[in-house]
Amino acid sequence: MDRIAIDENGIPGYTLMRRAGAEAVRVARSRFPEATRWQVICGSGNNGGDGYVVARLAALDGIVVTVLTLVDVGTLTGDAAAAYSDFAAAGGIVSPWAGDLDPEAELLVDAMLGSGLERDVSGEFADAVAAINAHSAKVHAMDIATGINGDTGAVMGHAVIADLTTTFVGLKAGLFLGAGPNHCGVITYSDLDIGEDCRAGILPIYQRMDDHLLATALPSRNRDAHKGDFGHVLVVGGGHGMPGAVLLCGEAALRAGAGRVSIATHSEHAASIAAARPELMSHGISAAKDLTPLLDKADVVAFGPGLGQSEWARELFRLLAEDDRPAVWDADALNLLAAEPSIAGNRVITPHPGEAAMLLGENAADIQADRPAALHALAAKYGGITVLKGAGTLVKADADSPFVCSSGNPGMAAPGMGDVLTGVIAALLAQGLTTSSAAISGVEIHARAGDLAAASGERGLLASDLIGALRSVVNP
Repeated sequence: MDRIAIDENGIPGYTLMRRAGAEAVRVARSRFPEATRWQVICGSGNNGGDGYVVARLAALDGIVVTVLTLVDVGTLTGDAAAAYSDFAAAGGIVSPWAGDLDPEAELLVDAMLGSGLERDVSGEFADAVAAINAHSAKVHAMDIATGINGDTGAVMGHAVIADLTTTFVGLKAGLFLGAGPNHCGVITYSDLDIGEDCRAGILPIYQRMDDHLLATALPSRNRDAHKGDFGHVLVVGGGHGMPGAVLLCGEAALRAGAGRVSIATHSEHAASIAAARPELMSHGISAAKDLTPLLDKADVVAFGPGLGQSEWARELFRLLAEDDRPAVWDADALNLLAAEPSIAGNRVITPHPGEAAMLLGENAADIQADRPAALHALAAKYGGITVLKGAGTLVKADADSPFVCSSGNPGMAAPGMGDVLTGVIAALLAQGLTTSSAAISGVEIHARAGDLAAASGERGLLASDLIGALRSVVNP
């Protein structure tokens, strides 16, 4: 899009750089109005050029600005050289990196390395990253935090931890994937007024979930509706001694709007589940044959919460592996699937990184290092719809670009959250959504409910707190 704007639409590159710098200063002044002493740390290339524009404009706006460079300014070329020259002509002074930052700086501007980074950060750049991260000042990253891979969000050796990132022209996938959210802080975006014609024919690598998506998936209900209109979910799981997961899953399905929810669980749990949530129809099953009459009444199956890997669980697995109803598989259903892989188009699988590693025969670190690759590998091996959970949950649906979820928070790293997600997706399937739409919308609903539930604090957030917030999200 940069190239089209410059080469085909005649917008000079330096014009775009000046727009980027002006937007970054505007955002920083708004976000950190108390910061009147800034230090800008510049590298080479356009990211460094952005930094020189920021320094010049901030100084004109009354900010006390100092600038450090990690490269010889005499080696700068093109727009970066023009930005440096304008800064110097305005009286700006650039000092070479000597290992220290201004201890009195109230805002550090990271303009060292941009989104095109392809190798690990090392040497003086690594030293500067460490110094920035150790400083008490707020940090504003230009385009993307130095050291974050623009495609995967992986840390390339060392990475700045920013409080704010202002990104330009297009949102980079790495802002939302892997370690990106932890290093980029609050993200603001400007298209730099390049015009929609600069985007014509360019397909996104990912799509973000938004308000329109939820409004489309969750239309208002007819006044004469009844519970039979909204589907029947059958939750299968809850092996010996593990009733909690199916209870959470079943209640989440009800709160997300399923018309009816039945629980098929180990016989010892049926009574306690019914007592805890009487709106759930709880059935004890001793063997797979007991599941058949319950399946005959169900529209959707949610399989795996609290299942275990006993012979009882394996019998249920073998039966449900042959069932063609829309289904959501999670937890031990995925562990059993890893041992007996199959492809099914009716299934939504929802692995976390550890489960994804088992499904692909890898380790969790490999999954996290390249989540996009893992997502595509899971979809190719197991078919259907894949939801790869974690920060920046990814959904591979049909042949379209995958979706990325930018909602949610660290408080959701708690027991039972996956069981709730399974129930939400199953409920949407029961209400008539396709497997892809149910998975995409379900992930966003789950994440937004998590954000609502965390309004009073992330630490100590429970899955049942998230269930309580679901109604606010599923009634847009």
